[in-house]
Amino acid sequence: MLEFHTPVPEDKAWVDARLARGNYRGCEYSFTNLFAWAPAYDQKIADVDGFLTARLKGSLGYGYLWPAGAGDLDGVLSKLEADAESRGEPFRLVCLTPRQMDELEAIRPGQFVFAADRDGWDYLYEIDKLADLGGRKLHSKRNHCRRFETNNPTWVYEDMTVSALAECIEMDAEWDRRSRAREGAGEAQDMSNEKKALLLAAQYGRELGLEGGVLRVYGEVVAFTMGDVLSSDTFDVHFEKAYSELEGAFAMINREFARRVRQRHPEIRYLNREDDMGVEGLRRAKESYYPDLMVEKHSAVRK
Repeated sequence: MLEFHTPVPEDKAWVDARLARGNYRGCEYSFTNLFAWAPAYDQKIADVDGFLTARLKGSLGYGYLWPAGAGDLDGVLSKLEADAESRGEPFRLVCLTPRQMDELEAIRPGQFVFAADRDGWDYLYEIDKLADLGGRKLHSKRNHCRRFETNNPTWVYEDMTVSALAECIEMDAEWDRRSRAREGAGEAQDMSNEKKALLLAAQYGRELGLEGGVLRVYGEVVAFTMGDVLSSDTFDVHFEKAYSELEGAFAMINREFARRVRQRHPEIRYLNREDDMGVEGLRRAKESYYPDLMVEKHSAVRK
């Protein structure tokens, strides 16, 4: 049995080195997500022969992420399969992209059954599109921003700071209270998991290298966002909250943060705004920005 452990901030250096070799655009391949969402999905990691391997629990049961690193990939897969067998579990790989599925088929032809996980597909957008909101398709988003600016002349956008982070946590608690009054029990559980992830990320934001932005009206936080660099050309937006009652608040924090990321990271081409978890309203919101790419994800189970 492999020795997996719950990620701690001290793991970031070696994990990032393995992830850089993979250079994947999927949000699972982010140390921040491996660390902050560990309690929600019982995520644990291990360094196996120079590869980052991760074991987590999803809706299908326990599974493993595609190993990230360099070396004997077939050997690592064999060790993961033996680990699953020792735990009395089926050998399952999760969040596989088409590229990773092809690699698996090349190594183990015909040995796995694949199934798409549409609810877990990530939405990627050209950063210039989100920063400039150009073109006919995003006309409504430009209007939302104009209305916000007109209705809230005192608005300001600021970079996230330690002092602002405390205000954002308070704002998130109020956002959570309002959302629970509107949503069902299932979505309330999703929000509870996100809240735990946000608190962990906020507590260790400096160690994780997180960047963020805050939108204020009359000095009070009405929206905030946080993320970090995911791959050579992609930035991952981990958290984004805004009061939906304030027209245009989501569109504004989205636009302003995209502009800030573009300014700080000229190498970034895409913003990964992660998946929609199968939530209908969230899917509509993400589709309304017309994604340029989708990171397709599938599970694979040993026959």
